[in-house]
Amino acid sequence: MKLLLAAACLLSIGTLSAARADFTSCVAGLRSQAISEGISAAVFDRAMAGVKPDMDVIKAMNNQPEFKIPIWDYLGALVDEERVAEGRALLARHAATLAAAESRFGVDRQTIVAVWGVESNYGQVKGRWSLPQALSTAACLGPRRNAFFRGELMATLKIIERGDLKQEQLMGSWAGAFGHTQFIPTTYLRLAVDGDGDGRRDLVASIPDALHSTANFMDKAGWQTGGSWGYEVKVPSGYSGPVGRTSRAPVSAWAERGLTRVDGTALTGSGNAGLVYPARGGPGFLVFKNYDAAFSYNGADSYALAISLLADRLRGRPGVQQAWPTDDPPTSRAERRELQRLLIARGHDVGEPDGAVGAKTRAAIMAEEARIGLPQTGRPGGKILKALRGG
Repeated sequence: MKLLLAAACLLSIGTLSAARADFTSCVAGLRSQAISEGISAAVFDRAMAGVKPDMDVIKAMNNQPEFKIPIWDYLGALVDEERVAEGRALLARHAATLAAAESRFGVDRQTIVAVWGVESNYGQVKGRWSLPQALSTAACLGPRRNAFFRGELMATLKIIERGDLKQEQLMGSWAGAFGHTQFIPTTYLRLAVDGDGDGRRDLVASIPDALHSTANFMDKAGWQTGGSWGYEVKVPSGYSGPVGRTSRAPVSAWAERGLTRVDGTALTGSGNAGLVYPARGGPGFLVFKNYDAAFSYNGADSYALAISLLADRLRGRPGVQQAWPTDDPPTSRAERRELQRLLIARGHDVGEPDGAVGAKTRAAIMAEEARIGLPQTGRPGGKILKALRGG
């Protein structure tokens, strides 16, 4: 056993050493590319000084929640009562800024604030990675989309060289998204605007700049002023017709296929629509042009639904009405914090009980599921919460 562990350790060290060698060689190539694109060697060298590969970036790349987490869990945490209440308070607090953005770009204030809420919990969660480190790691060692991340790194260096933002401000996600509404660097260069009139485009420290830039993004993505993103529908049992936002048809065609609004009334709306049906046997959503604008922000239906449904809640409309096809209901962030406190009380190290479910929380949930006799899922669902509440 000791020999096996030693061999595994040596293999791990060898793999890491090889990765670092590849990274060093790759960075040299990135330097040449940067200079060829007009970025000074001095800016590149300062930005990349001391940068080492961060393998947590690769782990995050392979565990994107939009594609890994059940839709009901994803929406349960992003469109909960806390986020709705906070969003309504911010609608009032920033009413003048939002009115100006709404007038300037034709995007309603509830949608702008919904993007803000989903992207960074209204500026409270902005990411922990230095963009040069995260993007160089993804560009050099990532399993896919290396050219994309090289382009984002070059855009980051251009932002620094132009003096738009200081390097220490450029902290964000593993994929390079930063600021209140998490623009990636190329999007910043293309679509960021000045919202507070100071002549700068600061999406990190200026809420008006961030909100106006978000409205500009949605406008350029095809947002139709006064239009609807869509609404929840009932899908007939055994439905086998087309599914997906790009499988468009007139509303009358969807009615012929047996769809109705969630309250049983006839479908409404003009133009072609698609059916987003994220879980068979659960709620469906008939989506129109404005849904595409939300989708373009992140490229995932779960994300676009989160924005759209949160915007509806901020308008005073109800959330999802139909039950999801699961016997283990989703939990809100408040319930997840409670779950984490219950896990801590049973001796588990889950870190700060903040409602963010990471590897430690999932491992603790699996340990408790095994102890109780539940299937080991690691999900922060209603079943494990109820079981731990009962002692």
